[in-house]
Amino acid sequence: MKKILLISVISLVFVLSSCKTDEQYENLNRDPKNPTQVSADFLFNSATKSLIDQMTQINVNRNSFRFFAQYSTTTTYTEEPNFDLVTRTIPGYHWSEMYRDVLLDLLTSKEITLADLELTASEQDARVAQAEVLMIYTFQQMVDTWGDIPYSEALSDVTLPKYDDAATIYQDLITRLDAAIPDLSGSGYSSSDRLYGGDSNAWIKFANSLKIRLGIRLTDVPALQSLAQSTVESGYSAGAFTSNADNATIPYEGSTPNTNPVWVDIVQSGRSDHIPANTIVNLMNTLDDPRRAQYFDDNLGPGIYVGGNFGTVASFSVHSHYGDAIYSPTNPASLIDFAEVSFYLAEAAELGYSVGGTAAQHYDNGIAASFDSWGSSDLASYMANPDVAYDTAPGTWKEKIGTQFWIAMYNRGFEGFTVWRKLDAPTLQLPVDTGNPLPYRYTYPIDEQNLNVTNWEAASTAIGGDSQQTKLFWDKN
Repeated sequence: MKKILLISVISLVFVLSSCKTDEQYENLNRDPKNPTQVSADFLFNSATKSLIDQMTQINVNRNSFRFFAQYSTTTTYTEEPNFDLVTRTIPGYHWSEMYRDVLLDLLTSKEITLADLELTASEQDARVAQAEVLMIYTFQQMVDTWGDIPYSEALSDVTLPKYDDAATIYQDLITRLDAAIPDLSGSGYSSSDRLYGGDSNAWIKFANSLKIRLGIRLTDVPALQSLAQSTVESGYSAGAFTSNADNATIPYEGSTPNTNPVWVDIVQSGRSDHIPANTIVNLMNTLDDPRRAQYFDDNLGPGIYVGGNFGTVASFSVHSHYGDAIYSPTNPASLIDFAEVSFYLAEAAELGYSVGGTAAQHYDNGIAASFDSWGSSDLASYMANPDVAYDTAPGTWKEKIGTQFWIAMYNRGFEGFTVWRKLDAPTLQLPVDTGNPLPYRYTYPIDEQNLNVTNWEAASTAIGGDSQQTKLFWDKN
């Protein structure tokens, strides 16, 4: 986090260069091969890609969420499916990627934008608001990963920032989102906006959908239930996602460096040590889920799907592989999609919130959105399955919604992990090799324990211990 000191330096450079006469003299002394200024467009674009790449990738050195959700397991190196985060220092990578390559770049893009006198006030406001929405998204993701994190003193000139209370951060993020949304209607980033290409209405829908996510996380927190309801209802009424056309998605390209990171981690790297876990394969087999043809390969024969036993060595050749879409360099990736929002609204409807439909309607929308995004057929027959239909599916409403929500998040490991934590469905299994207990969070990075020890100790005490088994403040069941 020492790179936070760059912020003041960058700001100073732009203040000093605001005079055109000064710029003319400065240009004579600049080396074009070693630029000292970075454009806000570049930083915004780079931060967006860093965020979505990190949330999508499957590299065992960088992201364990697909293992935490039990969508995947490995054939040889089994530390990660056994929830070992220390050997490869995965929390440290995620922490630095989010703070340095996402949050810091977004904050710096804001400062450069506000110093750009060639932009109108409306253009400045819209671009700052776009960066603000992504910062809110990132801070929420970090809270949902660790609990208490550096927030109020993060990205400042404080070398060893304190950790803020997670629930307090959530409340501030909602306030910040409310403040940012009106400014999104202006003329923001366009060509450097990988999500929506400058479509302000799309950004407003994205922000409102993020607002629904923030609110729904708080529904089980007794002191925040009123805020949860008002946040969800206002996000819905202001206009959130209504179809997959609204998804916060970036399309990857067929050549590096803009390929899907899963393709980089598996195909380009020539690896055969990742396979679908039996947790998801067995559940989808039980439900005769047509999406198996897209989620998994037919390498074992048409209609035959066998997942690897979770958390132990396995033979690559005798288990199902990922489907063609997962292996594609151009497979798009989303930060939020319509299926996710629909399942949030199903939960909200069960709680009596005013969200324009019944729980069953939103539940059906979530499943249909998942089928549509994967190009899967036979939706009608699947919805007619009594183990799927909302009125007849077994379990409580949380189990019904949680099971289908979790299946739909197959290519988004973090959200699948969060579905299980929030709704306690479906049933996950202990890893075969160690029987280690199921995790609820990442532990704090080793560097924080060594370099920011006083604040790390205070945060660890505040959350109930720096353990994988410590539940987050919103995980009450």
